[in-house]
Amino acid sequence: MKVYNYSEARQNFAAIFNTALKEDVIITRKDGNKFKLVTIHEQEKGQSPLETVKGIKTKVTMGDILDAIRDGRERK
Repeated sequence: MKVYNYSEARQNFAAIFNTALKEDVIITRKDGNKFKLVTIHEQEKGQSPLETVKGIKTKVTMGDILDAIRDGRERK
């Protein structure tokens, strides 16, 4: 984990983003508040963003979903 004060972070913002890709980054202010800079989303090349969505447990099958889509398209 790397810790920077506000002035250091402001002067080296691009480099700190690169550091945050590899490890946690903490930025501190004079008033004592601390902020953690973390990546929101790491996506592998060619990977759909939808692959990171957590699933839910249900008894709905792929066939049920496709039938619902077909029904919706036929109604238009």
